[in-house]
Amino acid sequence: MGNITPAAEFNIHVDPEAAEIVFGSDVPLVVMPLDVTHKALVTRARNEAFRGLGTPVGVAVAEMTDFFERFDKAKYGSEGAPLHDPCVTAYLLRPELFSGRHINVEIETKGRYTAGMTVADWWGVTGKPANATFIGDVDADGFFALLTERLARL
Repeated sequence: MGNITPAAEFNIHVDPEAAEIVFGSDVPLVVMPLDVTHKALVTRARNEAFRGLGTPVGVAVAEMTDFFERFDKAKYGSEGAPLHDPCVTAYLLRPELFSGRHINVEIETKGRYTAGMTVADWWGVTGKPANATFIGDVDADGFFALLTERLARL
């Protein structure tokens, strides 16, 4: 799914040719798609945990996510706001909170409706060699426990 077009998310959409080069480069890659980050939603209870830290950082994060929660609920119809960038940081700190597979990922550069689409061959139907670890799920409760614990240190 995309957040800029029905098929493309912003980072790939802005330069699909560059993304195609990166995915063909043979460097180790991990893909954290929107399908996963939309499972890490800031719900009212999770936001109150940030606020409940009673620190300037906790309150500031709660106020920011209050704003995004309203926006994202209206845009996506979800029960809260996804935290895209913090998921990437959490993966670096606690990769065991995430699960995925090493699969082939290609970038669509020419499609009339799909330019910028990240094409993940989850089931290996193309027979092409794996070139990226593609994250498929997150332990959302574990993610928010980690995030809250780290925010409490600031």
